[in-house]
Amino acid sequence: MTDTSLQVQVVPVTPFQQNCSVLICTATKRAAVVDPGGDLEQILRVVKNAGATLEKILVTHAHIDHAGAVAALAERLQLPIEGPHRDDKFWIDQLPLQGREFGFTGAAVFVPDRWLEEGDTVTFGNITLEVHHCPGHTPGHVIFFHPGSKLAIVGDVLFRGSIGRTDFPRGDYATLILSIRERLWPLGDEVQFIPGHGPMSTFGYERRTNPFVADGL
Repeated sequence: MTDTSLQVQVVPVTPFQQNCSVLICTATKRAAVVDPGGDLEQILRVVKNAGATLEKILVTHAHIDHAGAVAALAERLQLPIEGPHRDDKFWIDQLPLQGREFGFTGAAVFVPDRWLEEGDTVTFGNITLEVHHCPGHTPGHVIFFHPGSKLAIVGDVLFRGSIGRTDFPRGDYATLILSIRERLWPLGDEVQFIPGHGPMSTFGYERRTNPFVADGL
């Protein structure tokens, strides 16, 4: 990333090793946290060590490993919650049940201060992120894109060498493939992305090699 206005620290959290992202505006030291699924002390330690102040919580989708600690963090620091798209409300409403099924303690229902739509933007400090609605893994999944640094935080839409699962309620394989090709690829081959799990990659690399969405399939 040549743009130095945005600093990013990835914090794997929960037994699912979900990539929670701490995004910091270098000019103001204001920060947003994307998908605080759990392990809040670990996340807050990263924020403190960076000398940053959390301004808001951003949520890509409402599966437990991404959203399990959203309510707790929002209440603890009185932070606003932005995202996901309202089509994930049914998943938010099931967070306590998801928590019991997967052994997460403290997962609670929350109401976002702002539901997000395709074409919205979110801001913190001097940073503006584009919002793109990318259903398929869940119906209300959104991703966040910072044009200046060519960086996307894509949740469970796309992984290095793979794509998100679509066998959950209201998941849809064809919709997910369409989201990737129509919402992600136009952002540019050079875009680096942070997936919800595993290592980073670029859209260009996935267009060449990903067995699910490579060009020419």
